[in-house]
Amino acid sequence: MVAGALFKSVKSSLSLVQCAKTSISRVRTFTSVLNDQQHEIQELAKQFSDEHLKPNAKKLDLEGRFPFDQIKRLTDMGFMGMAVDEEYGGRGLDYLSVAVAVEELSRGCASTGMIMSLHNFLYTNLVNEKGTPQQKEIFLCDFTRGAIGCFALSEPDAGSDVASIKTTATFDGDHVILNGKKSWVSSAIEGSALIVFATVDPALRHKGLACFLVPMDAEGVFRGKKQPLMSVRAVTACDVTFEEVRIPKSYMVGQVGEGFKIAMGQLDQARIGIAAHAVGIAQAALDTAIGYAKEREAFGKKLTRLSSVQDRLTEMSIMTETARLLTYRAATQVSTKNSSMAKYVAGKNATAVADHCVQILGGRGLATTHNAERHYRDARGTQIYGGVTDIQKRLVGHYLLKEHDAL
Repeated sequence: MVAGALFKSVKSSLSLVQCAKTSISRVRTFTSVLNDQQHEIQELAKQFSDEHLKPNAKKLDLEGRFPFDQIKRLTDMGFMGMAVDEEYGGRGLDYLSVAVAVEELSRGCASTGMIMSLHNFLYTNLVNEKGTPQQKEIFLCDFTRGAIGCFALSEPDAGSDVASIKTTATFDGDHVILNGKKSWVSSAIEGSALIVFATVDPALRHKGLACFLVPMDAEGVFRGKKQPLMSVRAVTACDVTFEEVRIPKSYMVGQVGEGFKIAMGQLDQARIGIAAHAVGIAQAALDTAIGYAKEREAFGKKLTRLSSVQDRLTEMSIMTETARLLTYRAATQVSTKNSSMAKYVAGKNATAVADHCVQILGGRGLATTHNAERHYRDARGTQIYGGVTDIQKRLVGHYLLKEHDAL
């Protein structure tokens, strides 16, 4: 009897331990191994990047010209609606597939990679996941076939502090009237629709925010001039002003008060794309540095034989791979902490890797005739857009302490 009871007790305890281990394993387990489909996407993007992006990236950057031809080709390949359900013209792929594609495209041309990333992670996936059937017909189907969507959140006085948004939404029967101004709206000059966040009452702060889908050709929508940028110069960014813009109430995504949650959720996903974008830039800088060091001679030997250069290349490789692994994890285990951690590390590492690249090339690293200085400029931007590194660090710390009941 005693032995039987003891056996049952031990068995029960072992079962609980096994459950605990399983639970911990489920939380901790992560693999960076891509499946066959993801490998196929990666190879397809890599080939396109080598053939159509790398040869044109420098010219697009110098001219600040939107890559229309490249985006058209990517649309035809299904890359501008990767995570969208197939019934709306997408490919129904997971976020890791999108991330590896963004990385490879950004390796060839950071501007093109960013345009593709923002379109997928900020626009189409929001409409696909949160839009009504009617909204998807109007604001999604065409956007897997060539139309470009935009995300309008930031304002002149509201960047990281989203709750301070001043663009207003006034309800008038079955319609909504928007007034206000948005800043740094990527692809707005070429875009066909906007996701706009507005408040029904500024005094309510984040509780008063709502999300709306707005056609770019709606009366009262005005695009500003293109902002000259230090990085990703082929990406267009401008202000968008709303003056008595009247849209159907049915264009509102979710309910009043849900806008802040929707915006934060989208930024969590967008940071996966920006992290992948940064990894691609870092890889491009590493490739550039290795290619140059293999050919350049100093002190009677190739640069690759110099210990100082070897040390830099080693650091560059480690930083790039570290960022890549964090990005893959964020894409497979989506959370604010994971995406913020990935973006924080990827942005800082990409900038450091690009800095090493410039240093290895020496004087040529400063010349616009070489790619190193473009990689550096492009990398630096990844620490700004999508949430500055300071905010990412703060978010990681907040959720870390929250997990340990330490707030």
